[in-house]
Amino acid sequence: MKYLEYTPFDRINAFLDHLNLGEQTIKGCIEAYSCKHTGTDKRLSLSLENEILNYLGNSPDDDSSSPANYLSSRSSRKMLIYLILTLYHMYPDYDFSAVKAHQFFTVETWQGFKQIFDSYMSDASKEWTKTDEDGSLLETLYKALDEVINLAECEIYSYDPNSDADPFIEKGDLWSYNFFFYNRKLKRVVSFRFSCLSNLVSDVFPSDGIYYEDDGEVFDEMDM
Repeated sequence: MKYLEYTPFDRINAFLDHLNLGEQTIKGCIEAYSCKHTGTDKRLSLSLENEILNYLGNSPDDDSSSPANYLSSRSSRKMLIYLILTLYHMYPDYDFSAVKAHQFFTVETWQGFKQIFDSYMSDASKEWTKTDEDGSLLETLYKALDEVINLAECEIYSYDPNSDADPFIEKGDLWSYNFFFYNRKLKRVVSFRFSCLSNLVSDVFPSDGIYYEDDGEVFDEMDM
């Protein structure tokens, strides 16, 4: 996977870098990656493929709704591996080899993403309109994504990490969402994560402390 620089994302990333809303701070980041293997990607990809195949070999095949049924498709396995490789490049200090397939939820349409965005990013959107006359934050995001990855051809996934070992978590975290836009034709993935942090957390926790334990632990053994 190779990080790709796209100027349409710069303005959005600058705005969501540290948006202070008084009692809360909104943070967001949007990044694009090529699915072309670089560095250790090939070795890691083969390792993940073997783990998935071992899982499939040990799973019953009579449940049509099981992850095993979905992962029997090579294209689906490649998609899962690309998303996991993207996580590795986003957070190179974490081990994502045990990420489970059911932690990626399919978001059927852009409308499904929009509903979540509108619900949680409404305050950020209001701040955007105060300083920008070119359109809403969501409209700007749509145009940027469409230019980089062609939304009409995208599959959209929401990633739900293991709550006991969440690499996205920060002190004072109130909520966070992690989306992946995957275009098979372009062989490209765009990640978009946004979260809300409480600015009051310092009243409860020491400034140099952390509010969760065992940050060295990551994921349990793989159970796709």
